[in-house]
Amino acid sequence: MLPSIFLAHGSPMNALADNRYTRAWRAFGERVRPRAVLAVSAHWLTRGAAATAMARPRTIHDFGGGFPRELFEIEYPAPGDPQLAQRVRELLSPAQVMLDQDQWGLDHGTWSVLRHVYPQADIPVVQLSLDATLSSREHYELAQRLRPLREEGVLIAGFGNVVHNLRRLDWNEAAPPAPWAERFNRHVDDALRSRDHAALIDPPDDEALRLSVPTPEHYWPLLYALAQQGEEEPAEILVDGIEHASLSMLSVVFGTLN
Repeated sequence: MLPSIFLAHGSPMNALADNRYTRAWRAFGERVRPRAVLAVSAHWLTRGAAATAMARPRTIHDFGGGFPRELFEIEYPAPGDPQLAQRVRELLSPAQVMLDQDQWGLDHGTWSVLRHVYPQADIPVVQLSLDATLSSREHYELAQRLRPLREEGVLIAGFGNVVHNLRRLDWNEAAPPAPWAERFNRHVDDALRSRDHAALIDPPDDEALRLSVPTPEHYWPLLYALAQQGEEEPAEILVDGIEHASLSMLSVVFGTLN
């Protein structure tokens, strides 16, 4: 049975980088070869759920100016998997899932990481959107319905950041972690290691949470990977760190790596 995974995508510039995060992603991809990836990215937020159902999802450069042209020229031509999209729709029923034929594709939350994990772009990818009308607990409960996919060779992967506060970024690469960011990141790490799902679904409402998760869309993808964890399965921290004071790069694997 395949593990599930949450990968911190961080800055779009990681798409071009060779650093300890991208090397960890690459090492994971060398060990885990699914038949397809079901990606849940922080960057596809909808009212109601949707899944990409096109045969050839486009590469979406969904970030502002100020980045080098090389970044905008990246294409990640992974095929889609319309049958997997239909399977996701069936598993999530009675929740309604719109099968998207032409509106979305693969956004940078997904492709900026997957181009390191599976650089040949030879594994089909389907994106599942985040329904903005749901609570964190509702996202977790919805995600639990996807568990059969693990037995079917599908890697369920969330792409986001457990600490994501762009207003508090310090662009100095040597900037130390903000104390509140470090505190919340440690809370997540501790809860993962102790298998405390409740503490991750409903973290303590304090300054560390409010500053680390000013809006929930970057945190919710963690819950989609977490919801796949079986009672006896470990959570292995793949890589961790806080960049630019307020951006966590914590990534975690649920289940056993073969």
